[in-house]
Amino acid sequence: MEESDVEQVSLSLLDAANDRDPLVQEQVRKSILTLGKQQPDKILSMCQDYLVKHPKLTTSHRVVILQTIELIVKFKIDEINYQKIKSIISLASDEMTRSKDVMLDWQQAASDILVAIGNKHINDIMEEILSKFQPGVLPHFFVVQTLASLSESNVYGMVPFLSAILGTMLPMLSMSKQDNVKIVFSSALARFSESIMEYLANLDKAPDPTVRKDTFSSEIYAAYDILFSSWLQSREPKLRLTVAEALGSMSHLMPHDKLEEQLPKLIPTIVSLYKKSSEHYIISKSLCQILDAAVSMGSRVLETQTDSLLLTLHQEVCTPVDYSNPPTVKNHNEVLRIFSVLANTFPDRLIVFVLQKLDNNNERNRLGSLAVLRHLINSSTSMMETKKHLILASIRQPLLDQSNKVKKMIVQVISAMAHHGYLELEGGDLLVKFIVQHCALPDTYSHGRQSSDPEDVTNEALRSMCENTLHLFTTTVGRLADVLWPSLLYYLTPAQYSNATTPLCKSLILLGNKKKSAEEPSYIINFGEQGSNGTDFVVVLISVVNAAFPFWGRGRGAPSLRLLIILAPSIHPNTQKVWESEIPPLLSYLEESTAETLNRKSWEESLLELLSKTLVAISDDKWSCQLIAESTQYLPTYNSSLEEKRFLYKCIGVTLQQCRSKDVVRKQLHEVLIAARHSDAIERTGVAMGIGLCASSHLDDTLAKLEEFGKSDAFKKASGIFGLLKDKNDVDIEKVKSTLILCYGYVALNAPGDQILARIDSHILRCINKHFNTKSEGVHACVYNLGQDLTMKLSLIQSVGLIARAISTRVNKQGYVFTHKQELLGAMMDFIKAEPADTMRTPVRHLAIATCADLINLDPVLTENENFDMLRTCLNSVYGLLPSESAEGNKEDEVLDLQQREALYTDTFNALHDLLRNVLARDLSPDGLQSVFKHIEGYLSSRMEHERERAVTTTAEVLDFYLERLTVRNMVTFHNLGALLGRLAPRCTDPSPLVRRAAIDCIYTLLYIQLRYDGFALDYKDESVESLIMLREKLNSPDPSVLYRTCSDLTKIISKRLPQQQLNTLIFMLFEGLVDPQANCSRASSVVLNTLLKNRGAGLQDLVPKMLEVLHIRLQVISEEQVKVAVSQSVLILATQHLQMVVNTLIAYPLPFDSWTCEMWIALGADSTLASQIMEMMMEKLAVLAPYADKKESMLRQGMSKFATGPPLAITCALRELMLNGQSADAVVALFPRLFSTLLVRLGSSIGVQVPKDINSNCIGPERKQFGKLPSCFDVCGVAVEALRILLARAQLDEVVKLLDSDVAWLKMQSLQQHIDGVTLLARAMAKHAGPRLPAIVENLCPCLNNIYEFQRITVTAFFSELLGHHVVTELMMMDMLMNSMMERISDQCATVRMLAVRGLGNIAVGSPEKVNKYAKELLAAMSSGMEEKDDPGKRITLEAMSGLSKVLLYLDKKNVQLLVVYIFMKIKPFLESENDEIRCTSIMLLGNLSKFGSGEPIFKDQIHNVLVSLLLHLNDPSPQVVKASKYAMRVCAPVVGSEQIATMFQNHLHEEKGLHYGEFVNNLTKYIIQDFPSMLNFYHITVIQFFKSNWAEVRAGAAMFIGFLLGNLPEEYFSYLNMGSITKGLVLLLQDPEPLVRAKAAEAMGHFH
Repeated sequence: MEESDVEQVSLSLLDAANDRDPLVQEQVRKSILTLGKQQPDKILSMCQDYLVKHPKLTTSHRVVILQTIELIVKFKIDEINYQKIKSIISLASDEMTRSKDVMLDWQQAASDILVAIGNKHINDIMEEILSKFQPGVLPHFFVVQTLASLSESNVYGMVPFLSAILGTMLPMLSMSKQDNVKIVFSSALARFSESIMEYLANLDKAPDPTVRKDTFSSEIYAAYDILFSSWLQSREPKLRLTVAEALGSMSHLMPHDKLEEQLPKLIPTIVSLYKKSSEHYIISKSLCQILDAAVSMGSRVLETQTDSLLLTLHQEVCTPVDYSNPPTVKNHNEVLRIFSVLANTFPDRLIVFVLQKLDNNNERNRLGSLAVLRHLINSSTSMMETKKHLILASIRQPLLDQSNKVKKMIVQVISAMAHHGYLELEGGDLLVKFIVQHCALPDTYSHGRQSSDPEDVTNEALRSMCENTLHLFTTTVGRLADVLWPSLLYYLTPAQYSNATTPLCKSLILLGNKKKSAEEPSYIINFGEQGSNGTDFVVVLISVVNAAFPFWGRGRGAPSLRLLIILAPSIHPNTQKVWESEIPPLLSYLEESTAETLNRKSWEESLLELLSKTLVAISDDKWSCQLIAESTQYLPTYNSSLEEKRFLYKCIGVTLQQCRSKDVVRKQLHEVLIAARHSDAIERTGVAMGIGLCASSHLDDTLAKLEEFGKSDAFKKASGIFGLLKDKNDVDIEKVKSTLILCYGYVALNAPGDQILARIDSHILRCINKHFNTKSEGVHACVYNLGQDLTMKLSLIQSVGLIARAISTRVNKQGYVFTHKQELLGAMMDFIKAEPADTMRTPVRHLAIATCADLINLDPVLTENENFDMLRTCLNSVYGLLPSESAEGNKEDEVLDLQQREALYTDTFNALHDLLRNVLARDLSPDGLQSVFKHIEGYLSSRMEHERERAVTTTAEVLDFYLERLTVRNMVTFHNLGALLGRLAPRCTDPSPLVRRAAIDCIYTLLYIQLRYDGFALDYKDESVESLIMLREKLNSPDPSVLYRTCSDLTKIISKRLPQQQLNTLIFMLFEGLVDPQANCSRASSVVLNTLLKNRGAGLQDLVPKMLEVLHIRLQVISEEQVKVAVSQSVLILATQHLQMVVNTLIAYPLPFDSWTCEMWIALGADSTLASQIMEMMMEKLAVLAPYADKKESMLRQGMSKFATGPPLAITCALRELMLNGQSADAVVALFPRLFSTLLVRLGSSIGVQVPKDINSNCIGPERKQFGKLPSCFDVCGVAVEALRILLARAQLDEVVKLLDSDVAWLKMQSLQQHIDGVTLLARAMAKHAGPRLPAIVENLCPCLNNIYEFQRITVTAFFSELLGHHVVTELMMMDMLMNSMMERISDQCATVRMLAVRGLGNIAVGSPEKVNKYAKELLAAMSSGMEEKDDPGKRITLEAMSGLSKVLLYLDKKNVQLLVVYIFMKIKPFLESENDEIRCTSIMLLGNLSKFGSGEPIFKDQIHNVLVSLLLHLNDPSPQVVKASKYAMRVCAPVVGSEQIATMFQNHLHEEKGLHYGEFVNNLTKYIIQDFPSMLNFYHITVIQFFKSNWAEVRAGAAMFIGFLLGNLPEEYFSYLNMGSITKGLVLLLQDPEPLVRAKAAEAMGHFH
């Protein structure tokens, strides 16, 4: 390669070094660097000359070249000629200092060159730099900057020069006036000082180990004096910071005496910078270095600075740290380092200062102080040892801080203290208490706080941190075990720590287990010695109460129970065995439960049983009495958690059961009643439950105490006080009375069965009456006197219900007559009637109905009228309620949320059902059932869905109960079966799924009731009735057809089981269904209507049109789908009797058919035989009717348009609808070939056809002519396509439909532009999935190729063309027929038909390759003719001919083609560079397929080499298909190329579906071309150069890459084969290409010029 070429390329690259595209610019730089690495001296000279010759280059251009020089120097410093180094130094120095102004990028690039060279040639660099660093003259900014950089990059080389440099620099400092000069001097001094310190720290590696610190001390001090005295006072912030940084670095090098002298001024000055700058890290770093230097030399002056210094440092450490801003974090850590430095010298003063600052209430101050304290505790362990007691005493004040941020920091400090032995000392317990307190924090949201501060610490976060800390103390800080055990136990009892129960229990369990395993004596706790009498009782108490609500407080139940097992030996020896056997099953149950699934009632009963067993095991009355006393005293603790308090009352009741002392029982009952907060409903219930439980063992004492309390002074005093206060929020006398009334109810419920009967009237009801009614006699009368007091109402209702339940369950067997029954029922009715009709805000209605249900069981029996009134009142009161989710009411009055309201609704309905069951149980007969049902039936047909749902649900409950209790002793007629079925059967199609299911359940039950009355046994199962169970599942589906069939089946079952005498009643009710608002009688109506038509329809021929008209009108107003199905069934029945009349009538309906007409057509498909007859009639008509007529579209437009004729279009629409019915499948399958052919031809004759506006001018029927605008969606072609799709689906060709759906083939078929593609996809799908059906289809279609309608021929030819591409044609012996058809179409007058015929012939090679040689002559003739087609403007026929020939060549014998190879090759070659992607792709594929016929032919090998470059470059073609074709062609041509290496590479790497690393591939290919075809190098490079002008940027880029790799791999001796001038010229031009990709590749190629 000639030098001139390298120079020209290098110059071009230098010219392009400032390319506008950054990627090109980077590639240019890489190429220059590549050349520079090969010929460093040469390229450096060129760069140098370029810069010299172009003094006016843009700065950015100069920078790129300078940066490239730096890189070359960096990589090749050892290979560069020394003289060149000298000249580069000179150049860089000149570039750096040419401009007196600072031009950062330019001068920095030059400086970097000097620094890079300085790593090896420091002396030469220093000679050059120092020549521009002369005494008395201020140097250039970048001269100083370069010295600083050199000292950093080459410490050992620079330090020996620093003494002289400093000496020269010192006078310059006082001469410097500009800030930027001062900045660079300051920065240099900082770097110099750091280099010196590094040098001194590594003297063993240094070239001159005799260097000492004092060598530089005087110069450093002199510089310090100027920087400190003058420059530090500057107003420029950057200068001040740089000077401060320098002073910090210089402090270690200053003479000790001078530093000591300066400290009083230096430290305050540096500290003052905090106020002047926002960048504190540099200041803190400098201050730390100064203080470190002062401490290292033992400064005595430092002590005088400490006070003011600490104040400033404290302010700094208190600055909030922004963890997203690293400098603030670094500054915080640096300030903490300063505190550590000072702590080693002034520990006492520092600790006193920090602890004093802790007393400051300011949040920021306290956070900073705590951070310092934590740092000192962790980092200065030995120094802090003597300060522990002082720190413990001082930490108390911050513990009271209310800020969560401060608390979080305190927890971190406490954690540090725990690990260093603070918590064992006196006062450590306060820190443990702090942790526990904050384990009990409530959730943040409970306070309604929302902070906008992202650093805010929520209660949850702080609580979690404290829990983790407590766990850490328990598990990892071993020395704390004796501190925490048992002291943590005493935090369990105070209420303020209740939310910390879970972590406390867990820690105590861990500690207890450790001590138990180690058999430590301290495991057993002596509660008496601990000075907390009663703690053991309270622990038992609160553990049981905590366990009652196991998922509160983050899952406290299980830990509370486990703790009891741990504490058992300490509480009482007898408890251990009980708890170890009883508690584990409870824990297992808890593990399997969640808060939602836990059965609260049974869980509480289990815990009360555990408590009872515990007391029995202890068997110590004194212990039990003490537990009762402690429990009673502990009650106020739960005033803020009433659910827990309620359970505690129950625990007291259970404990009193076991108490044998009557005095204690009475005393504790009195205390409970006196202390109770009677205004709260939950607490009232708890008191009553507890007293009731007590009564099970102490009935008389309990009743006596209740009566005594009702008469006591305390009771009267309460009355007087409450009367005076008149405050509605305070407890009044009615609330106390309410508690007593409720107590009597629970006493009755829990009292022993053999004792309660005698006391119902004499004690309980008398006292209730006395307390409830103070103004009139009788419980009933009091409703009107105290009707407004809700509490009294609820207590009375509950108490009466409890008494009734007690009587019913315990003493009913004794034949007891409850004389107050009617009176109390009347009171309940009045309560119910007084409630709002549509809303439910209180439990009054629910409790009153439940009480009625309990009372109804008692004697005496109610009269019929009393029973009627009660049921009507209760049912109306419940059914009239709005649904729970919509019963909002006034927000101000609303006391229940949605969840509470839904629960109350559920309870109320359950109570109503209990009432109805109890009423029915009194008269279990058809009349008794009717007496209940008559109140319900009106709601069954309500317009309100919720009322229907309630009514049918209630009916189901009542009937289930009736069947369950039914015992038939006499022959009784179930006379109301028909009426009940008539009401319930329509509900089986109700819009509500709940109603549907419940209705069929009711019918199921009714039919079994009838079977019982018919005399069948209780266990008899009727097969037809049992089938209703399956029907019930079907009713879950909203599908109308499913509901219709289900209703039909239901009707058959009912008909089978219904007695004849009740049939009329049933039919009458079912006939009403067609006009029902929910259309719920549709099934029965359809059965009747269609039965009549079947029996009497034959003689109705004259009325058929009118009947169809009526049915059409009826369909328009029916909304229920099942009714529409019934009407459709009617149409079908008519058609079976009068086919021609029905078809002619419906065909004449207006187009497009409305939805009701469509439904009628669909109905006709239900009978396969009938559908077959209709289809035959329609196909015959389509074969003879003209599909369209040519008409002038308007007078204003020229030319004719195609307009559809009415009857064929109507028939197509009818066929489409007919086949929608699944029952037409048999008919469709039988007629499929004819139907398919008919519709495909119809599709072809529908392309481009419009719908005429007068399409409906001949319609029949009144008001049916439509002269308005037709719907825009009504499309002639669309109708045919839809019909074809439905045909395929109905013929069960689902795979065909699925394939066509996925390919969007239907839209393509009806598109004028894509019709052929759509038909092709159709044929492809049919060939793949419907092969056996094709012969008949082809036979039906062949005559259509001669049709006069052009588009019919196109459609059929397209279909046949694609079929030929599938082997099924040969398998089914259709080849000759199709081949002949295509050969005939080659000469069709329509170009599209000819193109499709050529395509079809080419497809033979794909579908039946074994037939290719049989038809070789015809195929080659057809393809040759196609490639020479003149009437082919879009080259479509040519393209198909090439594509077809490519396919055919794969299978032709060599003898049939050999003579034509070169001829075909020459035909192809012009198409390789066609701008049409498809033609380019096809021609390349054809070229590849020709290759096998040219193997061994020298002439063909030459032809391959002629196009190999083209193929190679098209591997980078913008078209993916061309790339694939090129890969294929190169791979199959590989054996012909004549190189084993190239052939192997092509075979291995050129796979169509795999990626290709194009650059690597071209690189390897050029190597093999050089090795195997050196004589063709000239041909190849000339051919490639021609592609420099290609239309595609990718190809131009590929050509540049080829040349680049060729040059890079070419041995020196072969360069003579290349025209380097042309290459150079071409690449230089490409470097100016408009496309960045091309420029980048050209630059990359130039990098190989070496």
